[in-house]
Amino acid sequence: MSRRTSHLAGCRPHHRGFTTIELLTAVVIVAVLTSLALPSFLGSIRKGRRSEAFGALSSLQQAQERWRSSHSSYTSTLSDLNAASSTSSGYYTIAIAAADNTSYTATATSVSGTSQANDSGCTLLVVNVSGGNSSVGSASTTLPLSDAQRCWAK
Repeated sequence: MSRRTSHLAGCRPHHRGFTTIELLTAVVIVAVLTSLALPSFLGSIRKGRRSEAFGALSSLQQAQERWRSSHSSYTSTLSDLNAASSTSSGYYTIAIAAADNTSYTATATSVSGTSQANDSGCTLLVVNVSGGNSSVGSASTTLPLSDAQRCWAK
C-alpha cells in the first residue's frame, strides 16, 4: 500500500450542506419575521389604495361645482356628472348620499371581498360640502363619522 493511500484511509469525508435542525431553525426565523412584517405591509398597501378613493371624491367635487354653475342646486345622480360609480381598480364604490341647493355628501365605500374592506376604520370615506365649505371624514361602515380626520392624509 502506498503512503498516500494509507494517509487517506483514516480521514472522514467532509460533507457540505445544512443539517435538518439548521434548516428548521431558518424556516422558523423566516416565519416569525413574516408574521411580524406582513400586517404592516398590508396596512401600507391599503393606505396607498385610499388615494384612489380620494381622487375619485375630488373629481366628484369638481363635477358637482361645474353642475351647480349651470343649475340651481347640486345633483344626487352620478350620471348627471358623468361620474363613475366605482374607482378604476374597483376597491371603492362612489355615491352621493344627499344633495340639495347648498350642500351634498359624497361617499367612497370599500367593496366587500377586497382587501380594502379590512381597512380598519377607513372603509367609508366622506366629503361633505355645505354652504361652500367642505369637510372630510371617515368611518368604519356607516355614518355618522367616528373619527373625522383619521384616514385622510394632511
